[in-house]
Amino acid sequence: MNFEEWIEALRVNVDTLHANVHELFEASQRHDAQIAELITLARQDGENIRALARVAELHHQRLTNLEGGEES
Repeated sequence: MNFEEWIEALRVNVDTLHANVHELFEASQRHDAQIAELITLARQDGENIRALARVAELHHQRLTNLEGGEES
C-alpha cells in the first residue's frame, strides 16, 4: 500500500467513524426525549396514585365512622 492509498483508506475510516458518531448522537437525542417523556408520565402517575390513596383513606374513614368507630 503506497502513501496515497493509505491516506484514502484513512479518509474512508474517518468518514465512516463520523457517520457512526452522527447516528449515535441522533439516537441519543431521541432517547433523551423519550426518557424525559417517561419521567413526566411517571410523575403524573405518582400524583394520580397519591390522589387515589387519599380517596381510599377518606372512604375508609367514612366507613369506620358509619360502623360506629371513632372519628378522626
